[in-house]
Amino acid sequence: MHIRANGLWPFRLPRYTVSVTSALPKIVGHIRIMIAQTRYLRTTVPQLLIVYHSKSGLTQRMADAVHAGATDAEISSVEVVMKQALDADAHDLLAADGLILGTPENFGYMSGGMKDFLDRTFYEVEGKIKPLPCGIFISAGNDGTGALTAIRRIGKGYPFIEVQEPIIVKGAATSAQIEACRELGLALAAGLEAGIY
Repeated sequence: MHIRANGLWPFRLPRYTVSVTSALPKIVGHIRIMIAQTRYLRTTVPQLLIVYHSKSGLTQRMADAVHAGATDAEISSVEVVMKQALDADAHDLLAADGLILGTPENFGYMSGGMKDFLDRTFYEVEGKIKPLPCGIFISAGNDGTGALTAIRRIGKGYPFIEVQEPIIVKGAATSAQIEACRELGLALAAGLEAGIY
């Protein structure tokens, strides 16, 4: 039986030939055992890296919400590092167990600051990092798809594995969109803490 979190990250559990109703307690039990085992086996605290670029402050507001979710009181054993794209480097990626990228959309593409970060780090970490679970948030003037497509295309080469749906905010962010950013940070941090990612 395969279970997917948000339809993006697969997990393998034993097969059950009984009805879903009677199998559900067994599945939940297996998940709890898997989480307990991964917490016991982990020798270091996982690190979540948030890299973003903001010029007008809109992406900064989204990044702050992502950071607030990742450092929520429910998360007790994940180190969260948040850096502007121009300040982040290959060492940050090599230390990370998960990644969240945030950028404004500029001319239908990611920002120059985010592109610079990806340019500076790609060859430095090539073949040195394991696939990183990743989330993306974009503040867009248009529809954000150009920036998202570019990040996804470049991210495949690292490789970054997108484990949450991207958040694209067109114009000023609503309180619901800011909450979605907070939930993105919380979901990535919780997944790292539980050993799911």
